[in-house]
Amino acid sequence: MLGLRARAAARLPCPSPSPSSAPTTSLARFARLSPLTALAPLASAPPPASLSARWGGSMRTGGTGSNSRPTTRVFCTAASSAQREGKELLVQHLLVGEKDVRLLVDLEKSIIAGGVDLSDLAVEHSLCPSKENGGMLGWVRKGQMVPEFEEAAFSAPLNKVVRCKTKFGWHLLQVLAERDQCVLQDIDPEELHTKMQDPSFLEEAQLIDVREPDEVAKASLPGFKVLPLRQFGTWGPVMTDEFNPQKDTYVLCHHGMRSMQVAKWLQSQGFKKVYNVTGGIHAYAVKADSSVPTY
Repeated sequence: MLGLRARAAARLPCPSPSPSSAPTTSLARFARLSPLTALAPLASAPPPASLSARWGGSMRTGGTGSNSRPTTRVFCTAASSAQREGKELLVQHLLVGEKDVRLLVDLEKSIIAGGVDLSDLAVEHSLCPSKENGGMLGWVRKGQMVPEFEEAAFSAPLNKVVRCKTKFGWHLLQVLAERDQCVLQDIDPEELHTKMQDPSFLEEAQLIDVREPDEVAKASLPGFKVLPLRQFGTWGPVMTDEFNPQKDTYVLCHHGMRSMQVAKWLQSQGFKKVYNVTGGIHAYAVKADSSVPTY
């Protein structure tokens, strides 16, 4: 059974649908590492196309010889989108074609009246490639989805299945959980250097250096715990046991690229405030502290 418990840990991105099933533009444009996808560089997806709202419209049933146009409504009135400012939502969905309204209604009834899991229906009926993950889109925030889907998700009550229409077709979606939005920021070497002069900062902040041991031997900063990126398989699974997701976390590497990868992954794991050291230890040595060797 491909229910939530069996799939929630994967949190894979929703890739672009194939031309034979749906438009090629991806519904969700957020990047996720699963876990870290061997830490390959992340590609920035283009922003979603601007779509006009098409709520509460009528759709053809697709039935042979039928001219009826049943009215379909979006049931998203029980929650306020404004109340979820600064939140991230854990969302799963299924997608059917624009003319498959009757199928959508039948699937919705099977969930509400029959107790069928939306994720199981997604595996069988959804046109979105996320069907391979039980329809799971992972944690999403505002600005990462097409407007109609975003409005529906951020207005939907927790665990209530709602429907909406986008250029992709008709969706049944369900918000499984919500949390405060995580913050990922850059920090300049000069600002980090200033903070490090305060002993309390070194005690309270979580400092992580993801360079390899031979690099750390050439240049290092006090207080940073070394977690070599090549050993991610060892420390990644126990990260939330060793570090507190509620504390400010600073990530360092040589030039700021590997640390950005890890910082994004930490954010996806629920770390609330993650800071990537811009330019890495090299920039720190050049701009903030000349006593640190460069290599």
